[in-house]
Order: sequence, then C-alpha cells, then structure tokens
Amino acid sequence: MKIEGRVWKYGDDVNTDVIFPGKYTYTLRKPEELAAHALEDLDPDFASNVKPGDIIVAGKNWGNGSSREQAVTSLKYAGVGAVVAVSFARIWFRNAINNGLPAITCPEAVEAIQHGDVISIDMDEGTIHTPRGDFDFAPFPPYLQEILKAGGIIEHVKKELSEEGR
Repeated sequence: MKIEGRVWKYGDDVNTDVIFPGKYTYTLRKPEELAAHALEDLDPDFASNVKPGDIIVAGKNWGNGSSREQAVTSLKYAGVGAVVAVSFARIWFRNAINNGLPAITCPEAVEAIQHGDVISIDMDEGTIHTPRGDFDFAPFPPYLQEILKAGGIIEHVKKELSEEGR
C-alpha cells in the first residue's frame, strides 16, 4: 500500500481534545460533520484545506488524552492518508489501526520533514520518501497490514466472515 500527500506538521503532545473538540463528541455523527471540525482548535485552516491523502507529521505523544474515537475518525473522514509521529499515545494508535488510518512511528523522518512537503509512504517496504531523503520504519505485521488495507477492523472482519461463507 502506498500513500502520497502534502504534509501538515504539528508539534508534541497534541491531545484528543485538540484533534477533535470534546464539545462535539455527542452532537455530531455524520462523517462530513466530524471532518469539518478536525483540528479546528489547533489549526483553523486544516479542515477546509486538507486534501485526500494528505499526511500529518507530528512530534511525540500524538493523541494523548481521552480515548474518544472521533480523534481518529475526524482525520480519516477529512481525507488524511496517514499520521507519522515521533510517538503515539497507546489508545490513539490502536484506534487509528482499528479505523484503517496508518499511524507510523519514525522520529528521523519527523525531524527532516517540513510543513507543506509532499512525501510518500510505502507501507509494504516500510519506507518514507521525502525531499530530504528516505527513512525506514518497521513495517506493520501482516495482520495489521490486512486491517489497514481493508479500511479498518470492522471491514476486515466482514471480509473474513464472507470468505468463510458466513
């Protein structure tokens, strides 16, 4: 799987309340509504300017805070192709995989990548191609790659069940 897009770069400790404001958690349900409020408290231009496949690059501890799933789904619905960070909060990372959004840890790439760069990610090879060179990351195990390729864990399970004839 290959992902290519323009970079939106952010710093350390971006929490789930900033990724998706808590005040909308129980009032918005539709994908386009969630996408419209992605990162609005951090970057008011993000939701109206992000393009399908764009990539978020961030510092350490991306997604810390509450376990709200909308902190992942709002980005996915906005078209984000992947998030590359120095590190992720554990729950945000698993929510990302479960929802089919690649979350890649690669501190060296984060340091080199600049806001607005166009980069590509080869998920199978574990390589991030940037204007300042290529950076390797540990490829995901096959079972996680299958979840990502299916678009998330629910789609993956549906596929598995249909292949088994259930």
